[in-house]
Amino acid sequence: SGMPRKKSLKLIKWFIKLGFATIKSIYYISKLKPDVVFGTGGYVSGSVLLAAKILNIPFVIHDPDAHPGIVNKFMSKWASAVSISFEQAKFHLKSKKIILNGNPIRANFLHVDKENAIKELNLSTDRKTILVIGGSQGAQTINNALLEAVQDLINQGFQIIHQTGTKNYDKYIEELTKKHSEFINNQYYIVKPFFNNMETPLNAADLAISRAGSLSISELNLCGLPSILVPYPYAAADHQRFNAKAMEKAGASIYLEDSQCNSSKLFELINDIFNNPEKLEQMKKINKTLAKPQATENIIQILKEVVKIY
Repeated sequence: SGMPRKKSLKLIKWFIKLGFATIKSIYYISKLKPDVVFGTGGYVSGSVLLAAKILNIPFVIHDPDAHPGIVNKFMSKWASAVSISFEQAKFHLKSKKIILNGNPIRANFLHVDKENAIKELNLSTDRKTILVIGGSQGAQTINNALLEAVQDLINQGFQIIHQTGTKNYDKYIEELTKKHSEFINNQYYIVKPFFNNMETPLNAADLAISRAGSLSISELNLCGLPSILVPYPYAAADHQRFNAKAMEKAGASIYLEDSQCNSSKLFELINDIFNNPEKLEQMKKINKTLAKPQATENIIQILKEVVKIY
């Protein structure tokens, strides 16, 4: 579990658990004898990286967010190299070797074009497509806002692909049936709990409404997809807010607070974006510029170089 932020008995217990986890990590690493250790942050990797340090085994850190977590900040000074996904992250890390690589994304995203994606989803080629996603768990705030806006958006000529999240799907369909039963199995509104092939809806869309997890943002970049980002307000260390702000500053996304995410605000922002084709096109280009399709290969290369040195 995460480290308690306040001085308390829970914090003492957490440090004791960390100590035991580090001892276990030392045992397993000594047994496995790896040439290099790779950590991606979070408290799970903290004990492993600490064990590697104690055993004098080189380690590499990858941080996916604009604002690194506590473990990566602390361990970065001993890392052989640190891979980052956002330029802003380097200002919070102490490593002498920081490389901007981006996040590893499945190769499938590179092999789907817009025309085939629209065809696969049986969408219209005459309508602009809005993709609504909240990660695999969905986003209740975004779902609620869309429920109130869906009729106006479709009547205005948009079509929508909506990932509700598995835990929210049944409730959403129940509410949709009550309020807008005409949109159940509607050709202009695809609603699913989860997409296994996320590369298809991402490449079919003209605009995304999404939470601001780092991997979701990397996928948006790779697909050149402009977005309205609504960061999850209870994310650890508020990392989604930092991610969304970084994207807004770059000009790739529009930032929207969760507390301000309602149907009228979404409707307003969507229309503002599509009524300004030049801005939309510029956002597409910026996303493509930020994309790092070779992230996986670059990280592998860093690990190989570290092994050679040691």
